Amino acid sequence: MKPAGAPDTKEDPQAVAEAAAQAMWERDEASQRLGMAIEAVRPGYARLRMRVRADMVNGHAICHGGYIFTLADSAFAFACNSYDVTTVAAHCEISFLRPARLGNDLVAEAEERHRRGRSGIYDVTVRTDNGETIALFRGWSRSIGGSVRAGEAGPPSR
Repeated sequence: MKPAGAPDTKEDPQAVAEAAAQAMWERDEASQRLGMAIEAVRPGYARLRMRVRADMVNGHAICHGGYIFTLADSAFAFACNSYDVTTVAAHCEISFLRPARLGNDLVAEAEERHRRGRSGIYDVTVRTDNGETIALFRGWSRSIGGSVRAGEAGPPSR
């Protein structure tokens, strides 16, 4: 018996990941409004891109760290939801290594490091378009059940 919200095992895992990403993307106004684009997705993996716009630059003339965190968090979300089981962040942390500047294209690459039961760990590297690493993000995920494609979340919290 498969767990509630788990994908049909007869489905191709790549097709499941792509369908889950498409369904999430259609409901993700935050990532869309920030100009993010999904470049790649597969089970346990996602790569997103975002250009640093003038409204993302802080008083030091560099990209506000919150936007970099949001890009990394979005890549994390697409990676950990790629199995079509609704999954949320339990904890995240980021280290900023170098600044990003106006006009930089940032690429966030999320990779699953461990997944067991309802929990997972994902590392996200954020780079500029020339490959310079600007931030490292680690996210801990928790599956709450339900299908991403169907827009379902698990049972209500008490």
